[in-house]
Amino acid sequence: MGDVIAAPPQPRIPVRGQSDGFFPVHRIYCVGRNFADHAREMGAAVPASRADRGQPVFFLKPADAIALQADVPYPPGTQDLHHEVELVVALGQDAPPGVLDPDDAERLIYGYAVGLDLTRRDLQGAAKAKGLPWDTGKAFDHAAPISAIVPAAEVGELGARALTLTINGETKQNGSLADLIWTVPEILHELSRLYALRAGDLIFMGTPAGVGPLQPGDRFHAVLEGVAEHSGRIVAA
Repeated sequence: MGDVIAAPPQPRIPVRGQSDGFFPVHRIYCVGRNFADHAREMGAAVPASRADRGQPVFFLKPADAIALQADVPYPPGTQDLHHEVELVVALGQDAPPGVLDPDDAERLIYGYAVGLDLTRRDLQGAAKAKGLPWDTGKAFDHAAPISAIVPAAEVGELGARALTLTINGETKQNGSLADLIWTVPEILHELSRLYALRAGDLIFMGTPAGVGPLQPGDRFHAVLEGVAEHSGRIVAA
């Protein structure tokens, strides 16, 4: 039997240097509070050492939340849309069964991008205050603007590359990947304890300090140093 409704198109992201090559998206995992300075600005406790990190914070966005277009609509239901610039990791292989060894994690990586974890901060804050899930603050249409993916072989070591976001030409966020509380291999290891990681998965790795509001008409420019850039504009719905 065939589908009873038309199947929606699978979300796909362009791959840099491949005019007809696209990366099909399976899931979008996001890491919360993965930069100490951002954790502080959100009022969260910051681990004193790596041994005190506890467990990473994860949440998900729908695969079709990716926004490739330059004009990103201001979402409904909020008066306080915030920007969060992030390193995005794209997986090109399924993880083997069981818990992934961090030493084996990098072989799963297809490439990297820079993205924004857009957040309806007022909805998130209201849910947190009541001890409720805050999915509506994170998972909505166009909530994940993202650049083209750059194959890992063209990037090499990420090292201490900078993440930067400017709004209307003014720098709002600037951080170093060296300040990640949980590294990419560690995050893939921890995710594998909870999910079967698949080719097509994206991982938004967390944001440095400086998150703040966006208004219709604002222009953003996100940069992962030496790897990827993405520009756009917030427009009225």
